[in-house]
This record gives sequence, structure tokens and C-alpha cells, in this order.
Amino acid sequence: QVQLVESGGGLVQAGGSLRLACAPSIRTFTVYTMAWFRQAPGKEREFVAGIIWRYSNTRHADSVRGRFTISRDNAKNSVYLQMNGLKPEDTAIYYCAAATKPTGLPSRSDVYDYWGQGTQVTVSS
Repeated sequence: QVQLVESGGGLVQAGGSLRLACAPSIRTFTVYTMAWFRQAPGKEREFVAGIIWRYSNTRHADSVRGRFTISRDNAKNSVYLQMNGLKPEDTAIYYCAAATKPTGLPSRSDVYDYWGQGTQVTVSS
């Protein structure tokens, strides 16, 4: 069973930055797309950003474009989410997800095969 291990969440003041990281539990894990989703209390899980592993094509949600950047490191077999200019409305549990089939950069959560356990990001005003 493949697991996605996340790290980097925490508490930050508005305007601050955090960097989330996600790595699969086994190095030979082959993915097509990796993505970050988030879920705030009382809200549905929403797409934040995605990256096609082989080509580094990226997609960011309108709500985070220009502030968040998704990237990946082949050598470390990891994907990152650099979050700058954080706002209180960014407060949520952030989840890493992986799709193992060629699906492009979908925002639908049901396309993804594997999920991390989630990491809490809290932005204070």
C-alpha cells in the first residue's frame, strides 16, 4: 500500500509563508499527476494546484494563483507547495494526492488514486 507522507503545515500570521512537502512512501512509486487539495471546516474539499510529473505542467486554482506555487523534485521524489501571502481564508487541512493514470491536471478529487493524511495550515489575522 502506497502512502503519501506530508509535512510543513503549521500556524502563520496573515501575509506569511509556508512550504508543504509530500513524498510517497516508496521511491519507485510512479505517478502521472500530483496535486494539492484543501478542506476547510464545513466546506467541501477543493483543488489547489496540480503538476504533471514528467513534464512539470502545472495548474493553480484561481483563488491561489500568484500566491502559491506547486513544484516537484525528481531526485527527492517529492512535490512541494510554496504558499506566500497567506490569508485567513487559506486556513484548512491540506492534502497531497496522486494519480497513476494519464488524466491531465484534473480538479476532481475522485480521479486521484492515493491521498496523504493531511496537514493543518492555520493563518491568523
